[in-house]
Amino acid sequence: MEQRAPGHTALDGKIYQRGMLDFKREIEENIAKLDYLHDSEATDKAEQLKAMAISCDAVIVFAERHADLAEELAQKETDSQRIAELKKIAEVCRRVPAHEPRTFWEAIQMYWFVHLGTITELNGWDAMNPGHFDQHLTPFYEKELAEGSLSREEAKELICCFWVKVNNHTAPPKVGITARESGTYNDFTNINLGGIKRDGSDGSSEVSFIMLEVIEELHILQPGSSVHISSKTPDNFLHAATRVIRQGHGYPSVFNPDTYILEMVRHGKSLEDAREGGCSGCIEVGAFGKEAYLLTGYLNVPKIFEVTLNNGVDPMTGKRVGLQTGDPSQFTSYNELYDAFIRQVQYIVDLKMRVSNYIDRMFAKYAPAPFLSVVIDDCISKGRDYYDGGPRYNSSYIQCCGLGTVTDSLSALKKHVFEEKTFAMERVLAAIAKDFEGEEFMRQTIMNRTPFFGNDDETADRIAVRVYDDLMATIDNKPNIKEGGKYHLNMLSTTCHVYFGKMMGATPNGRLAGKSISDGTSPSHGADTNGPSAVIKSLSKIDHVKSGGTLLNLRFLPSLLKRDQDIKKLGQLIRSYFTLGGHHIQFNIVDTATLYAARQCPDDYKDLLVRMAGYSDYFNDMNGDLQQEVIERTENENF
Repeated sequence: MEQRAPGHTALDGKIYQRGMLDFKREIEENIAKLDYLHDSEATDKAEQLKAMAISCDAVIVFAERHADLAEELAQKETDSQRIAELKKIAEVCRRVPAHEPRTFWEAIQMYWFVHLGTITELNGWDAMNPGHFDQHLTPFYEKELAEGSLSREEAKELICCFWVKVNNHTAPPKVGITARESGTYNDFTNINLGGIKRDGSDGSSEVSFIMLEVIEELHILQPGSSVHISSKTPDNFLHAATRVIRQGHGYPSVFNPDTYILEMVRHGKSLEDAREGGCSGCIEVGAFGKEAYLLTGYLNVPKIFEVTLNNGVDPMTGKRVGLQTGDPSQFTSYNELYDAFIRQVQYIVDLKMRVSNYIDRMFAKYAPAPFLSVVIDDCISKGRDYYDGGPRYNSSYIQCCGLGTVTDSLSALKKHVFEEKTFAMERVLAAIAKDFEGEEFMRQTIMNRTPFFGNDDETADRIAVRVYDDLMATIDNKPNIKEGGKYHLNMLSTTCHVYFGKMMGATPNGRLAGKSISDGTSPSHGADTNGPSAVIKSLSKIDHVKSGGTLLNLRFLPSLLKRDQDIKKLGQLIRSYFTLGGHHIQFNIVDTATLYAARQCPDDYKDLLVRMAGYSDYFNDMNGDLQQEVIERTENENF
């Protein structure tokens, strides 16, 4: 939030049934109903509603200027085909966003003007999305196809144009901590494909398949895409998606509506609103068009464990930043160590919530979003801003990083210090303080004889479940500053796990100082040695329904997905994980040799896209640390 608004939202289908003039009439009706006698907030509501009305006028004027320019260009044009095209552009821009769209073209243009309005209102607004774009466009497509006024190829060309427009809007340059923690980032426009409809039926359609074709053929950075595979999703759609995944661009990512709908219902959404929801940017899910679900920042869980091992002191700075939970060398049991760690987690989370609540209030007061508020349910009826409790649902996510790293570190100490007493705690603490210098035997013993998360090993997996559940107990359902709003857990790292690793010394799992911690809920780099099936079995032991999102990265050799039967195997892996309750999974289909070659000869690999976290990026645009993090992910040679 140094330079971008705390975004991440997606729209529902209301802008395809109503124009800005319709919204403005609703706003004026609510202004007329304000009770200045009994409602102490009536004046504030009036100002907010007036701002919403002005923003409706503004986006209409913005569209009219596009229409004027198109008509001016048409008068100067000599090519008859281009003249007709420019006149059509002008006609569309005269219609939307002032009125509801009538055609496929108008529907796409309607969303684009709303998109531009949002990101212009708060410059650099993060992750503005159309939600289930295929579902919104399908009625227009089917109607015009039946009438003969639109062909499949014409619809595909319009979708291609939209993809290009999104790709041309780059994210703002990074500054400060944001630059150090990310290096890259795009605008996180995430097109949700498939899934289920509000009535619970399958949401995939011919438009979904067209969009998958566009993703595969254009091979560009933005918009991001995700496929949503429920138990009702037909296999032909899943296999169409896995064929695109096989191309190795890192997209689309894959989500499980059967799990995330339960997540949202657990968080208080109605079943219908939850079905209409999905992912807004990386892996976080919310009720589209009805919720402000803000990502409040990342929590370095392994760092909290490092502070615990130093009795509340950050060894990187020598400053006391946490509680004095005791000298670990004096702990007589594993549970004593674990309890100290959780006390430290509770202290840091409490501090983080205090800071987040302060910042959220400042945004509500000084950086309102009246235009975005127009298209999010209940903001108009409440007379409240998107950032000030106006939406129907108001969630704050704390993104926890490094589950694999902290699990493996706890597992190493549990086995080698407290159970087998292979090494004394003092010796382990001294070893990590000097980055295992002179203690390579200890490091190799730990790395090769410790139960690590991601291998379907009950010993390690029980620790992961315990850490996850205790993070949940510390964060979940704590109130934020908005009426009815709550904090929830989100296991998302984006690229922070690389930066967070640089802010740490070595860890008891054998990880060296400065190296990346594990991402999302993925295993630690190289720790998953039993294959992807073991990984998903480990991940399925945590209750994904409790969270607001979990992230799993897997990397496969391209040779593993050459045949059609291999595509089906990948689909079966996805189905298996989702049957076990997984929330999300995404893939890099690239071998290590290619990644090293791209480092050596970047000009030969300008179009190499890889999956970083909740987004794909050009490998050459990533800094060396991010490139190395992708290289070090486990390279799976079989299913």
